[in-house]
Amino acid sequence: MQRFQHYIDGTFEFGLDSFESIDPASGKPWALMPRAQAEDVDRAVLAAGMALSSGPWPDMTATGRGKLLYRLADLVAQNAQRLAELETRDTGKIIRETSAQIAYVADYYRYYAGLADKIEGAHLPIDKPDMDVWLRREPIGVVAAVVPWNSQLFLSAVKIGPALAAGCTLVVKASEDGPAPMLELARLIHEAGFPAGVVNILTGFGDECGAHLTSHRGISHIAFTGGPQTARQIIRNSAENLASTSLELGGKSPFIVFDDADLESAANAQIAGIFAATGQSCVAGSRLLVQASVKERFLTILKNKAEDIIIGLPQDNATEMGPLCTKRQQQVIDTHVRQSIMDGADPVFGGTVPDRAGYFYPPTLLDCDHVEASAWENELFGPVLCARSFSSEDEALAMANDTPYGLAAGIFTNNLTRAHRLVRRINAGVVWINTYRAVSPIAPFGGSGLSGQGREGGLQAALDYTKIKTVWLRTSDEPIPDPFVMR
Repeated sequence: MQRFQHYIDGTFEFGLDSFESIDPASGKPWALMPRAQAEDVDRAVLAAGMALSSGPWPDMTATGRGKLLYRLADLVAQNAQRLAELETRDTGKIIRETSAQIAYVADYYRYYAGLADKIEGAHLPIDKPDMDVWLRREPIGVVAAVVPWNSQLFLSAVKIGPALAAGCTLVVKASEDGPAPMLELARLIHEAGFPAGVVNILTGFGDECGAHLTSHRGISHIAFTGGPQTARQIIRNSAENLASTSLELGGKSPFIVFDDADLESAANAQIAGIFAATGQSCVAGSRLLVQASVKERFLTILKNKAEDIIIGLPQDNATEMGPLCTKRQQQVIDTHVRQSIMDGADPVFGGTVPDRAGYFYPPTLLDCDHVEASAWENELFGPVLCARSFSSEDEALAMANDTPYGLAAGIFTNNLTRAHRLVRRINAGVVWINTYRAVSPIAPFGGSGLSGQGREGGLQAALDYTKIKTVWLRTSDEPIPDPFVMR
């Protein structure tokens, strides 16, 4: 089996303990991963803290930081195929998507490389004639970046990129599920020439590694992508260090199709929104709301397209859907689908675990009209779509907002005035109109409610990794007036 290493203070190490990583396509172990303990976390946070306060990093200009990020972007692009192969092997995501996505990840590093020397302070038009006052933006401190297994190189880039542009240092915890590409990314960071301790990457389990990292007194900011349950624990942990947090927590996103929409195009977008990445996407459009007059026709189009999806080994370029990442997730999905069918949901297609090796699950559509189904209420993180019909715009909006999540939404209509009305009223941080699952480093991304807080991507993300320092300079040579009166 292949064996991977942690990256702490500029050094690669196997660590004292390890665990087996499982190939989701076969269900068999294929690599040994280092298993970080509290002592490893302590060393990584100490290294990040030292790199923040001494050595070459704090003296480096913003332009210099940008040049290192450009170098990292080039290395990611040059090694995209190797990274993609590792991600596919360790997570089961199809090679078609990992290859394209990781090549695009390089653009995220380029965006923040260009932004590094454009993070500006300000001069204040203060109301005191003998004072000059200005604001400095300084790095917020040592960042704990906790990254999930799905789209991990993308979800780490939107943390590492802006944090480094702002001058922070990081300890990155890769998920214990499929961490291989993140540990390989450490080699590229090392090769790019970042000083020792600026970026540290390790992996391990929540109770042994994650909890200690997010409660560590040396951490100033926690950037987390994952589920609400873990996020609640992270917020509790942050009471120990009073770290600020940015949380991207997934959702139960509505996908609204009106009767005037281009149904063929909407169906393609719905396939992308729920069956691409085997449904393991935070923005998965898992709640289909379709106008009653076209519901039957639209479900038929979806069924025909779903039956043509090629399910197979993720390394095969022809494959369109691979396995789920873990056996645990396969079991959770199967339980929710079975219970929903027992509760009255009508399986239009799919819904049964296939008899084959690996953690596969088929494209599944449940008609949940007039049914209280757990698959409709809960984020399953898999290729399960639930459908309901609506008769009016107000009814569609009420159903779309009937969830504690607020991450994404899709609206499909040729009536743009209707689309604008819905955009103003729908509870979602990202709204796609007549498209779905599109991203860019230029566009902020995030949600509200159980979907989290804060934004990743765009200028705002870089500003979130800074803190404001207010500087007062008295310009008068006259003696300070009455010292007992606040000026």
